[in-house]
Amino acid sequence: MGEPKVWQPVRIGIVGAGAFGQLHLATVQHLAEAQLTAVVDRDHTKLHHLPSTVGCWTDLEAALAADVADAWIVACTTAQHVPVTERLLQAGSTVLLEKPLSLDLKEAERLAPLVRPGSANLMLGHVLLFNSEFRSLQKELTGRGQIRLISCYRMRAATQLPLYPGESPFHLTMVHDLYCVQTLMDRRDPVTMTAQQGRSQNGAVDLALAQFRWEDGALATFTSGLVTPPGLPEQGFDRMEVFGQGWTARLLPNPRPIQLWDDKARSPLQTEVLTDASGTTGMLAEEQRSFCRVVRGQQSVPIGARYEDAMQLMRWLDQLERLAEG
Repeated sequence: MGEPKVWQPVRIGIVGAGAFGQLHLATVQHLAEAQLTAVVDRDHTKLHHLPSTVGCWTDLEAALAADVADAWIVACTTAQHVPVTERLLQAGSTVLLEKPLSLDLKEAERLAPLVRPGSANLMLGHVLLFNSEFRSLQKELTGRGQIRLISCYRMRAATQLPLYPGESPFHLTMVHDLYCVQTLMDRRDPVTMTAQQGRSQNGAVDLALAQFRWEDGALATFTSGLVTPPGLPEQGFDRMEVFGQGWTARLLPNPRPIQLWDDKARSPLQTEVLTDASGTTGMLAEEQRSFCRVVRGQQSVPIGARYEDAMQLMRWLDQLERLAEG
């Protein structure tokens, strides 16, 4: 037998160094499978803390010309998701694109001619597919028979609403539950949808409700919003319940079980993302490890994280928002 193949870390570039981009930065830097080699952000002040081994650019074209990355993570503003990903795919790169794919269905369709079969060069950052509780749920549901009802709650702080002008809870928060339910229901389209939305005192959409029904009678309900008060942690809370014939499952992934009390209740670890000098664990690390295997050709893009899955979600979201607007 020949010597086993030794894999070099995948050279990763990141576009966008905002809040979620910083999580990607921290995770990549502590991941054995990857090496952070490039960061692009129009605001150069966000790049000062990076080590000298990381190339920093404010212009994507200059970064591409340097040819220092095997693959790219796109974590910039949603409005730039499609243009940036389009350019990277045109350059022959493999891309991990953070959710949501886009806020506009027609814009999202622009990527179709550039996506290879099986979405081999484009993986969506549907991070909850890599959450340990959700993966355990998928395993437990195998062979348990028909799902009758899925109920999802995903709430965030009202103070976060001004940070995302023009984006509704459908795209900001409900999208996570939609792609999880999409996977649990084997990507079947519902036969009916209903949707409603609520508005804050300033007129911004801060609450979204939806209901799906499938041909076999299964139902799913979704409640998402940015309405929790200051007394709750900023990341609010998440809950998913699944009901079948003779069985029920419940996920409470946020906040995580550890809690702390001083002047008020706190949640030191709200989501399953933990990065420090000793390494990195949790759903974002598993997503990036999966992406590295995709780049190396060691696995296919997981179901639920492919371009066609994201486009199905875009069609669902487009219909839900139109229904909610009445």
